[in-house]
Amino acid sequence: MNEINQQTYSISELSKEFEITPRSIRHYEQEQLISPKRAGSQRIYTKGDRVRLQLILRGKRIGFSLAEIREIITMYDSPSGEQKQTELLLDKIEQRRKALNQQQKDIETMLLELNQLENRLIK
Repeated sequence: MNEINQQTYSISELSKEFEITPRSIRHYEQEQLISPKRAGSQRIYTKGDRVRLQLILRGKRIGFSLAEIREIITMYDSPSGEQKQTELLLDKIEQRRKALNQQQKDIETMLLELNQLENRLIK
């Protein structure tokens, strides 16, 4: 779907591109993370909506909640956006890294305990 000088996308185009369901995209819209224009009942997504969707999916992949993603995106829209968003994102990354490192330690401990239990049972 194209308008003059403005690339637009349908929900089906975005769902295919990002390999997610249209229902997921509508959910992000309900959460007010993206806000497409409408032509009747059809949603029309802009390049900005596409970028936001890309950011949402990237945030989800690294374990951010929708609330955290919303906070980051909202900060980007503010006048002092980019610097504050960078600081917030760096803080969120550090928090996530700490949580993942702790989970990794917990998993390693659990695996060790399972190995020890298994060895006792085999003997």
